[in-house]
Amino acid sequence: MAALVLFGGGGDLAMRMLLPSLYFLEQDGLLPDGLKIVGAARSDDGRDGYVALVRKAVSSRAAQDDLWDEAVFARFEKRLDYLALDATKPDGAESLKARVGSDDLTYFLAVSPSLYAPIVQALHAAGMTGDSTRIVLEKPVGRDLVSFLEIDEAVREAFDESQVFRIDHYLGKETVQNLIALRFGNVIFEPLWNNLSIDHVQITVAETVGIGDRWPYYDEYGALRDMLQNHMLQLLCLVAMEPPSDLDPDSVRNEKVKVLRSLRRITLEEAERVTVRGQYGPGQSEGQSVKSYEQERGQPSETETFVAVRADIDNWRWAGVPFFLRTGKRLPEKRTEIVIQFKGVPHSIFDQGDRGELVDNRLVIELQPEEDISLTVMNKRPGLDAQMQLQSIRMSLSWGVDGKGSKPPRRRIAYERLLLDALNGDSTLFVRRDEAEQAWKWVDEVAEAWGDADLKPQPYDPGTWGPDEADLLLSRTGRRWHVAGE
Repeated sequence: MAALVLFGGGGDLAMRMLLPSLYFLEQDGLLPDGLKIVGAARSDDGRDGYVALVRKAVSSRAAQDDLWDEAVFARFEKRLDYLALDATKPDGAESLKARVGSDDLTYFLAVSPSLYAPIVQALHAAGMTGDSTRIVLEKPVGRDLVSFLEIDEAVREAFDESQVFRIDHYLGKETVQNLIALRFGNVIFEPLWNNLSIDHVQITVAETVGIGDRWPYYDEYGALRDMLQNHMLQLLCLVAMEPPSDLDPDSVRNEKVKVLRSLRRITLEEAERVTVRGQYGPGQSEGQSVKSYEQERGQPSETETFVAVRADIDNWRWAGVPFFLRTGKRLPEKRTEIVIQFKGVPHSIFDQGDRGELVDNRLVIELQPEEDISLTVMNKRPGLDAQMQLQSIRMSLSWGVDGKGSKPPRRRIAYERLLLDALNGDSTLFVRRDEAEQAWKWVDEVAEAWGDADLKPQPYDPGTWGPDEADLLLSRTGRRWHVAGE
C-alpha cells in the first residue's frame, strides 16, 4: 500500500498548507490511485476526530477560491487515517509499520528540526527506510552548518541522497518555476543575462506581521537563518546559475551549487559596509499599535528581525554585478519580488529638449502578494507633439495577457507542486545536500563576521523599510531600492 505519512499531521503546517494542497490534488485527479494519507502525531484524537479537523482546515482554505466540493472531500476522506504515536520511540515506529507496512512510503517531517534525527533513527531501526521509501524534510534543516551536518548524518545513515527531499516551498511557486522557462526558453533574455547588460539585482521578501508567539523559534534563528539561508539564496541561485545541460534534477542543482561556491565571503572588515541588521521597535503597523520584538519576547534580545546584504558572485558572468537582498518583519507591505535592473543605453539620442525621462529597462518577478512577471520598456507617448515625447510602460507577462478577460489558472499552493513531485520521486525543485551545506557555510560566515564586529541590530519603526542603513547600502553605490508599481 502506497502511503504518505505526515509526521506532525495535526500541526499548523499540515493543517494550513499540506492537507489543503493534497485536497486540491485530489480535486484535480493528480493523487496516485490507492494512496493513503496518514496523519501521525502525539495527540489522541482518533481517526474521526482527525478527519473533522482536516475537514475544517480544508473547507476554510478551499472556500477562499470557491473550490469546496463535498464529493471531492468524500473521496479525499477515504484516503485519510490517523495514528497517535511518539515517532521518536521504537514502539512508535513499530506501530506505524503495523499500520502501513514498510514499502512504497513517503514521509513528510512537518515537525521541529530537533526531532528529525530521532524520527529517522526510529524508522531505520524498524526497517522502514528501504529503497522504495522517501523522506521530505521541511526547512530549516538545522540552525547552522554544524547542526545541519549532525541531522544530515542521521539521515544519510538511513536514506540514500536520491530518497531525500529537502523542501523549500518558494521553489514550488509557479512564478519561480517560470523564471527557468523565461531564462532558458527565450533567446531574447539569456544573451543579456550577464554583467554586460545587467546593472544589479534586488531580491526582497517583506512581511507586515511581527513575530508574536513564535519568538521561541525565531529568537534562535533570526531573519538571517530563517529566510536568507534558504528562500533568498535559492532565488539568487535561480537568477544567477548557468544554463544546465537539461532539466535532470542533478543538472539543475549542479549549477546552483556552483553559484553558492562563487559567493564572495563577507569578512569582519566588510560586515558593516555590506550588511545591515535591524530589529523592529514599538509603533504603528497597518493602522494598529504594535509591540516591539523585545516586548513580544519579554526581555532584551539581539536577534535581528531585518537583514539586508550585498552579495557578490565572483565568476565571469556576474563579476561587478551586486545582488542586494533584504528581508524583514513589520515592513510596510507583504511583498516578495526579484528585480533585474538593466543598464542604461550607452548613448541617448533623446537628451535634447524636454522629451521625458529615459528609464532603464527593468524586469520584475513578483511572487507575492500576486504572481507576475513584468518588463519596463521605453515607448513613444501618443500624440502630435512638436518633438517626440517618451514614456515608460510596464508590460505584464502574466497569464491571460493574450486574451483580455481570460480567466487565469487557479493560484496554487506551492506545496501542491512539491508534494506531487516528492510522491513521483522528482527532486528537481528540492535542495540537495551540498546546496544546503554551501548555503550554511556562507551564512555562518556572515553571522561570525557580525559577532567579531560586534554588529548589533539597529532599531526601526514598524511600517518602514528597516533601518536607514538599508537605504545607505544602495545609495552609497548610486542605486536605490525598487518601489512597487514603478
